[in-house]
Amino acid sequence: MTFKRGQSGNPKGRPRGTKNTATELRAAIAKHIPGIVDRLVKTAMMGNINAAELLLARVVPPLRAVDQATQMTLPDGTLTEQGRAVLAAVAAGSLPPDQGAQLVAAIGQLARVAEIDELEKRLAALEGANGPR
Repeated sequence: MTFKRGQSGNPKGRPRGTKNTATELRAAIAKHIPGIVDRLVKTAMMGNINAAELLLARVVPPLRAVDQATQMTLPDGTLTEQGRAVLAAVAAGSLPPDQGAQLVAAIGQLARVAEIDELEKRLAALEGANGPR
């Protein structure tokens, strides 16, 4: 099945007046929310760990592990040499693997940017030699 450019695959769309089940369910529950929360708090205060966990999960954001910063000096050479230095540091145990992966990914992004810069320079040189079209 192919579609024509600029033409919807479903031109009629959702029929007007169609009930949204999720919206109806939320509306039905909404009037009971204060009582549910009160009951949940009372149950948690009486020692129910599951109720306390549910309340805390909704109110207190979960803690995330934070890595300690590791100082590393990359060589002034090519991006490939810098990537190899990162991998060597991970292999030697002086750099955590997750930080090494992040550095290698950043070096990869830098390589893409450098490639675009090089292409722009080459294009400008070609246009300068042949004149713009």
